[in-house]
Amino acid sequence: MLYEDEDDFFMGSPKSKFFDILFHANQDLVKMKLLQIVDRYSAMEILLEKQFGVDALEGLISTVLMDETDSVVEHNNDLFISTMGEILTQNE
Repeated sequence: MLYEDEDDFFMGSPKSKFFDILFHANQDLVKMKLLQIVDRYSAMEILLEKQFGVDALEGLISTVLMDETDSVVEHNNDLFISTMGEILTQNE
C-alpha cells in the first residue's frame, strides 16, 4: 500500500504538490503565474458571457461542474501539473 510522503516529490496528488511548489518557489514568480491564470480565467469568462449571455453563465458553469466532475478534476490536474512545470523551470 502506498502512503503519501510529504518528503517524496513523486508521491501525493497534483494539487498537493502544486501548493508545495507555490509556497516554496520564488514568490515573485508565483505571483506572476497566478496573475496569468486569473487573466486567462477572466478572458474565458468574458468569451462565455459574449457567447451565452451573463444570465446563463452561472447555470452553465454549475451544470458542467455537476455533470462532468471527472473531466473537471482531470483538467484541474493537468493545470496543476503544467503550472508546476512552468514555475519550476523558471525558478532555477
